[in-house]
Amino acid sequence: AFEVFAKDFSNIKTVGEQVYEQTSSTLDTKTIIEKYSYIFEWLKLFDLNIIIILVVMIVVATINMVVALLVLILERTQMIGILKALGSNNWSVRKIFLYNAFHLILRGLFWGNAIGISLLLIQEYFGIIQLNPENYYVSQAPVEINLGYILLLNLLTITVCLLVLLIPSYMITKISPVKAIRFE
Repeated sequence: AFEVFAKDFSNIKTVGEQVYEQTSSTLDTKTIIEKYSYIFEWLKLFDLNIIIILVVMIVVATINMVVALLVLILERTQMIGILKALGSNNWSVRKIFLYNAFHLILRGLFWGNAIGISLLLIQEYFGIIQLNPENYYVSQAPVEINLGYILLLNLLTITVCLLVLLIPSYMITKISPVKAIRFE
Protein backbone atom coordinates (compact mmCIF):
# COMPACT_ATOMS: atom_id res chain seq x y z
CA ALA A 1 0.00 0.00 0.00
CA PHE A 2 1.16 3.49 -0.85
CA GLU A 3 -0.01 6.76 0.63
CA VAL A 4 0.03 10.10 -1.17
CA PHE A 5 -0.37 13.24 0.91
CA ALA A 6 -1.95 16.38 -0.49
CA LYS A 7 -0.83 19.78 0.74
CA ASP A 8 -4.36 21.20 0.54
CA PHE A 9 -7.22 18.98 1.72
CA SER A 10 -9.73 20.91 -0.39
CA ASN A 11 -7.97 19.49 -3.49
CA ILE A 12 -8.23 15.87 -2.30
CA LYS A 13 -10.65 14.86 -5.07
CA THR A 14 -8.42 16.32 -7.81
CA VAL A 15 -5.30 14.72 -6.35
CA GLY A 16 -7.16 11.39 -6.08
CA GLU A 17 -8.11 11.55 -9.75
CA GLN A 18 -4.52 12.40 -10.75
CA VAL A 19 -3.16 9.47 -8.74
CA TYR A 20 -5.77 7.16 -10.30
CA GLU A 21 -4.73 8.24 -13.81
CA GLN A 22 -1.03 7.70 -13.03
CA THR A 23 -1.39 4.20 -11.56
CA SER A 24 -1.74 0.96 -13.48
CA SER A 25 -5.09 -0.77 -13.81
CA THR A 26 -3.97 -3.56 -11.48
CA LEU A 27 -3.80 -1.15 -8.54
CA ASP A 28 -6.78 0.22 -6.67
CA THR A 29 -6.77 3.84 -5.53
CA LYS A 30 -8.95 5.43 -2.88
CA THR A 31 -9.00 8.84 -1.31
CA ILE A 32 -9.25 9.12 2.44
CA ILE A 33 -12.83 10.35 1.98
CA GLU A 34 -13.73 7.16 0.09
CA LYS A 35 -11.89 4.90 2.52
CA TYR A 36 -13.34 6.45 5.69
CA SER A 37 -16.64 7.76 4.36
CA TYR A 38 -18.46 7.10 7.65
CA ILE A 39 -16.12 9.48 9.49
CA PHE A 40 -16.66 12.23 6.95
CA GLU A 41 -20.44 11.72 7.06
CA TRP A 42 -20.25 12.01 10.85
CA LEU A 43 -18.25 15.24 10.49
CA LYS A 44 -20.86 16.68 8.09
CA LEU A 45 -23.56 15.90 10.64
CA PHE A 46 -21.42 17.57 13.29
CA ASP A 47 -21.10 20.70 11.11
CA LEU A 48 -24.89 20.81 10.71
CA ASN A 49 -25.28 20.60 14.49
CA ILE A 50 -22.91 23.54 14.91
CA ILE A 51 -24.97 25.65 12.50
CA ILE A 52 -28.21 24.76 14.30
CA ILE A 53 -26.69 25.60 17.70
CA LEU A 54 -25.38 28.95 16.43
CA VAL A 55 -28.76 29.87 14.93
CA VAL A 56 -30.52 28.99 18.20
CA MET A 57 -27.98 31.06 20.16
CA ILE A 58 -28.48 34.10 17.91
CA VAL A 59 -32.28 33.76 18.18
CA VAL A 60 -32.06 33.57 22.00
CA ALA A 61 -29.70 36.57 22.10
CA THR A 62 -32.04 38.54 19.86
CA ILE A 63 -35.09 37.74 21.97
CA ASN A 64 -33.19 38.73 25.11
CA MET A 65 -32.17 42.03 23.54
CA VAL A 66 -35.75 42.77 22.43
CA VAL A 67 -37.03 42.11 25.95
CA ALA A 68 -34.24 44.23 27.45
CA LEU A 69 -35.04 47.11 25.09
CA LEU A 70 -38.76 46.92 25.86
CA VAL A 71 -37.99 47.02 29.59
CA LEU A 72 -35.70 50.03 29.06
CA ILE A 73 -38.41 51.82 27.09
CA LEU A 74 -41.02 51.12 29.75
CA GLU A 75 -38.68 52.24 32.53
CA ARG A 76 -37.86 55.45 30.67
CA THR A 77 -41.33 56.38 29.46
CA GLN A 78 -41.30 59.67 31.39
CA MET A 79 -37.88 60.55 29.98
CA ILE A 80 -39.18 59.84 26.46
CA GLY A 81 -42.15 62.14 27.10
CA ILE A 82 -39.89 64.92 28.40
CA LEU A 83 -37.51 64.60 25.44
CA LYS A 84 -40.42 64.73 23.00
CA ALA A 85 -41.94 67.71 24.84
CA LEU A 86 -38.59 69.51 24.56
CA GLY A 87 -38.66 69.02 20.78
CA SER A 88 -36.73 65.80 20.13
CA ASN A 89 -37.98 63.88 17.13
CA ASN A 90 -38.84 60.19 17.30
CA TRP A 91 -35.69 59.02 15.51
CA SER A 92 -33.33 60.86 17.89
CA VAL A 93 -35.09 59.30 20.89
CA ARG A 94 -35.00 55.87 19.22
CA LYS A 95 -31.27 56.29 18.57
CA ILE A 96 -30.65 56.78 22.31
CA PHE A 97 -32.17 53.38 23.04
CA LEU A 98 -30.48 51.71 20.08
CA TYR A 99 -27.08 53.05 21.21
CA ASN A 100 -27.79 51.73 24.69
CA ALA A 101 -28.75 48.34 23.25
CA PHE A 102 -25.63 48.35 21.05
CA HIS A 103 -23.53 48.97 24.17
CA LEU A 104 -25.20 46.01 25.90
CA ILE A 105 -24.60 43.80 22.84
CA LEU A 106 -20.91 44.74 22.78
CA ARG A 107 -20.52 44.00 26.50
CA GLY A 108 -22.22 40.63 26.05
CA LEU A 109 -20.06 39.76 23.05
CA PHE A 110 -16.89 40.83 24.87
CA TRP A 111 -17.56 38.63 27.89
CA GLY A 112 -18.92 35.78 25.76
CA ASN A 113 -15.85 35.85 23.52
CA ALA A 114 -13.50 36.12 26.51
CA ILE A 115 -15.05 33.12 28.26
CA GLY A 116 -15.46 31.07 25.06
CA ILE A 117 -11.94 31.67 23.75
CA SER A 118 -10.51 30.99 27.22
CA LEU A 119 -12.30 27.63 27.35
CA LEU A 120 -11.05 26.80 23.83
CA LEU A 121 -7.47 27.67 24.80
CA ILE A 122 -7.71 25.56 27.96
CA GLN A 123 -8.92 22.60 25.88
CA GLU A 124 -6.28 23.16 23.20
CA TYR A 125 -3.32 23.34 25.61
CA PHE A 126 -4.45 21.10 28.48
CA GLY A 127 -6.89 18.68 26.83
CA ILE A 128 -9.41 18.72 29.67
CA ILE A 129 -12.10 16.89 27.66
CA GLN A 130 -10.75 13.39 27.02
CA LEU A 131 -12.22 10.97 24.47
CA ASN A 132 -11.93 7.23 24.00
CA PRO A 133 -9.50 6.82 21.06
CA GLU A 134 -11.07 3.48 20.09
CA ASN A 135 -14.41 5.18 19.38
CA TYR A 136 -13.35 8.66 18.22
CA TYR A 137 -9.89 8.11 16.69
CA VAL A 138 -8.56 10.98 18.85
CA SER A 139 -7.66 11.03 22.55
CA GLN A 140 -9.08 14.47 23.34
CA ALA A 141 -11.77 16.74 21.93
CA PRO A 142 -10.18 18.74 19.11
CA VAL A 143 -10.75 22.50 18.97
CA GLU A 144 -9.99 25.12 16.36
CA ILE A 145 -9.79 28.83 17.09
CA ASN A 146 -10.58 30.60 13.84
CA LEU A 147 -10.60 34.37 14.35
CA GLY A 148 -12.31 34.90 10.99
CA TYR A 149 -15.28 32.78 12.08
CA ILE A 150 -15.40 34.49 15.47
CA LEU A 151 -15.43 37.96 13.90
CA LEU A 152 -18.03 36.90 11.32
CA LEU A 153 -20.26 35.46 14.03
CA ASN A 154 -19.90 38.63 16.13
CA LEU A 155 -20.75 40.87 13.17
CA LEU A 156 -23.72 38.68 12.27
CA THR A 157 -24.97 38.80 15.87
CA ILE A 158 -24.64 42.60 16.05
CA THR A 159 -26.36 43.09 12.69
CA VAL A 160 -29.26 40.73 13.38
CA CYS A 161 -29.82 42.10 16.89
CA LEU A 162 -29.78 45.74 15.78
CA LEU A 163 -32.10 45.07 12.84
CA VAL A 164 -34.55 43.24 15.07
CA LEU A 165 -34.28 45.97 17.74
CA LEU A 166 -35.60 48.51 15.25
CA ILE A 167 -39.03 46.90 15.65
CA PRO A 168 -39.50 47.44 19.42
CA SER A 169 -37.85 50.86 19.21
CA TYR A 170 -40.74 51.81 16.93
CA MET A 171 -42.84 51.75 20.12
CA ILE A 172 -41.25 55.08 21.00
CA THR A 173 -43.04 56.77 18.11
CA LYS A 174 -46.38 55.78 19.63
CA ILE A 175 -45.66 57.40 23.01
CA SER A 176 -47.55 60.65 23.57
CA PRO A 177 -45.49 63.30 25.43
CA VAL A 178 -48.40 64.36 27.66
CA LYS A 179 -49.35 60.80 28.66
CA ALA A 180 -45.71 59.80 29.12
CA ILE A 181 -44.94 62.67 31.50
CA ARG A 182 -47.90 61.59 33.67
CA PHE A 183 -46.92 57.88 33.41
CA GLU A 184 -45.71 56.28 36.65
